[in-house]
Order: sequence, then structure tokens, then C-alpha cells
Amino acid sequence: MAPIPTPPGEPQDSPDTYVGLDSEAAERRARDQGWSTVRSLPPGAVITMEYRVGRLNFEVRDGRVARAWKG
Repeated sequence: MAPIPTPPGEPQDSPDTYVGLDSEAAERRARDQGWSTVRSLPPGAVITMEYRVGRLNFEVRDGRVARAWKG
């Protein structure tokens, strides 16, 4: 029987630490922390809701991260 694959890990930092940061600095920091995908979105953007391991989402208002969440 084939082994069950282990999903890739996720960085262990909290999305809340990105709120209030300049969006470009937040993206650099997220990539340095090991997030494989970083997505910056305007408020109210229509997005897919599937959960992706290793993805960090930012809602950006006036050049700053207003909200951040995994997936």
C-alpha cells in the first residue's frame, strides 16, 4: 500500500502581525517567513474561497494591510 502523502507545512507566524504594515513590506516579510503564495487584494474583491496551504491573503487599503488571513 502506498504511503499517505504529508501536506506541506505552513509558516507558524500569525496573520495578525501583518495588519497595519505597508503592503510591500508585508509581502516581503511574508515571503521571508516562508509563505509560498502571498495575495494582496483590494477591499471587497471577489475571490475564490478554497483553502490553500501556504497562502497568505492581505486586504489592502490605502497601501496598508487592513486584514490578513491564511488560505
